[in-house]
Amino acid sequence: MKTLLTALPLLASLGLPMAALAETDPADWDAVTSAAKGQTVYWHAWGGSTATNDFIAWVGDRVSEDYGVTLEHVKLTDTADAVTRVLTEKQAGQDDDSAVDMIWINGANFASMKEADLLFGPFAEDLPNWQYVDVDGKTVQTDFTVPVEGYESPWAMAQVVFMYDTADMDATLPTAEAMLEWAQANPGRFTYPQPPDFLGATFLKQVLIELTDDNDVLAKPVDEADFAAVTAPLWDYLDALTPVLWRQGQAYPATGPAQLQLMADNEIDLAISFSPGEASTAIANNQLPDTVRTFVLEAGTLGNASFVAVPYNSGSKEGAMVVANFLMSPEAQLRAQDPNILGYGTVLDMAKLSEDERTAFANLDLGVATLSPAELGTVQPEPHGSWMTRITQEWTERYGAGQ
Repeated sequence: MKTLLTALPLLASLGLPMAALAETDPADWDAVTSAAKGQTVYWHAWGGSTATNDFIAWVGDRVSEDYGVTLEHVKLTDTADAVTRVLTEKQAGQDDDSAVDMIWINGANFASMKEADLLFGPFAEDLPNWQYVDVDGKTVQTDFTVPVEGYESPWAMAQVVFMYDTADMDATLPTAEAMLEWAQANPGRFTYPQPPDFLGATFLKQVLIELTDDNDVLAKPVDEADFAAVTAPLWDYLDALTPVLWRQGQAYPATGPAQLQLMADNEIDLAISFSPGEASTAIANNQLPDTVRTFVLEAGTLGNASFVAVPYNSGSKEGAMVVANFLMSPEAQLRAQDPNILGYGTVLDMAKLSEDERTAFANLDLGVATLSPAELGTVQPEPHGSWMTRITQEWTERYGAGQ
């Protein structure tokens, strides 16, 4: 065990299984921080971005300094790998001291873990920094339509934007149909990451939301009886788009950073991002030319929160709660929103912060390519997580690279 609770010897002598041990009450923050000291938290999180990896390393430095918690970033290419690890542990009867202490998670993976009782909690709304979270203006209490109920903690806001190079494109594109027309007039100059990559799947969802006649059906789990009819406009659209993509749709960038590299190399002029500040960050880091700007579609674009969750069998639950709480702190949120660092949207409500904290956020230069909150316009809610799973499966059958 990474943590030895004082009650362990007594409970063990009574013959109680480890899974029956009481957890530290998340609302008793002094007890949480006391138990967390000396713990190591293995945070399984996407590792495909140097900027994100550097931010996580900084978080590790801060929680080590203030709480004596060691944070180890286990870099993932697919969040499902961490979910599978926890499920395998449960099937093997490993109900404590998991190799996974915290996961950067949302969508279908969260829904699967919650349904299978693989999550510790509820804990998020008992964390001290929850008091600063914007529970009314941001989607922090549902995750792809699934109620969070305190089983994951928000730490960043995201919204789809499209990055374009003004050196090559004269104007923004107001609709998915306009994007198709532009791609047909400029073959090879657009692509998206290959599903099931999260960003590539997001592009599919964005187009589906715009083309479907009934968005309410997307808020419900996929009904196979309706799947073909609901998604028919998406496949018609992609049938027309795929031949005019980069490399005629015979190959795709594997990730968002790989897509950005294509733009940096002037192989494409248009790309999708789920971070309104990513283009400014990339410009500041000399990863993109300073002629790149962003736009959203006139009917709005998808938005959601990024969360962290703690597996039920983590041996460092207190340390994980310390990290989750720090991620919601004004200090961490300000750093994450800085386009020179990450350029992520904040989950905090400015009205709940101190005057000095509000001033710090107000004085933050969001960067030359970042749209203001007003310019970002309407946020379209995420479909139920089952839609992402089903349409990526169908996409692979229809358009998977190498077919």
